[in-house]
Amino acid sequence: MASILSLLLILILSVLMTRIATVILVHTGLSREMARFQARSAFSGAGFTTSESEKIVNHPLRRRVVSTLILLGNAGVVTAIASLLLTFLGKDQLMPDWLQFSLLGIGIAGVWFVANSKLLDRWLSAFISRVLAKHTPLNVVDVDSLLHLEDGYRISELAIPSNDDWLADRTIAETRLREEGMSILAIRREDGSFIGNPTPHSRLEVGDTVICYGLAEGLTELEQRRRNRSGDRAHGEQVDRERLRRREQERQQGRRRLERTRRSRHQNAATKAESSEQR
Repeated sequence: MASILSLLLILILSVLMTRIATVILVHTGLSREMARFQARSAFSGAGFTTSESEKIVNHPLRRRVVSTLILLGNAGVVTAIASLLLTFLGKDQLMPDWLQFSLLGIGIAGVWFVANSKLLDRWLSAFISRVLAKHTPLNVVDVDSLLHLEDGYRISELAIPSNDDWLADRTIAETRLREEGMSILAIRREDGSFIGNPTPHSRLEVGDTVICYGLAEGLTELEQRRRNRSGDRAHGEQVDRERLRRREQERQQGRRRLERTRRSRHQNAATKAESSEQR
């Protein structure tokens, strides 16, 4: 039993350490998705791609965080294996194997649930950020918050593999993606050149990788869209959805403004009444 508890404790600490590392990497300017992947890769020893590893190695704080994760990850794996061996190969077992496996499975399921809880992720990220801001000189820059990567929004890389792709051989203005609620932030050419903040006249070519910002469902559909009537129809449908979404947003904002006005009038009336009574 003690060995199972120690193993679960190791797993919980592992989740906590990767979460802390993710928050630190996010504060250095990485997106949350990339920071999470890098932290888990370093802790598990799985490694990562060359282009992303350069972003880590060339940054002193990121390099320090990843190096620490690698060391802690190796120690954690060894300890976990030792705990398992003590549990299932020990001679003096007080519980049958099926009960030990059941407890271990329930514990791992609980750790997995906690590790993937969005509510806990937001709370823990906010707590770690406050601690880092208070006790370290780390410059807090949360890219996800700056770009509002929540409520369905995300940044995605969309490849243009062939002329059949709906984006191929069009200027950004011709795509009218802004009407779909999407923005093209950058273009990476096939030869490796990079165009940041492209103009409406920038042309999208076969072999390009386009970095887009928008709602996740729209980006997913755009990635699969082809250059035919079906693709044009899908574009029109996305434009209509975006118009409806914006109208709904405007209605909600109008209701919020009206509610604020009512509260303000009520507070002013209460203040005047109180002043009159004092006189």
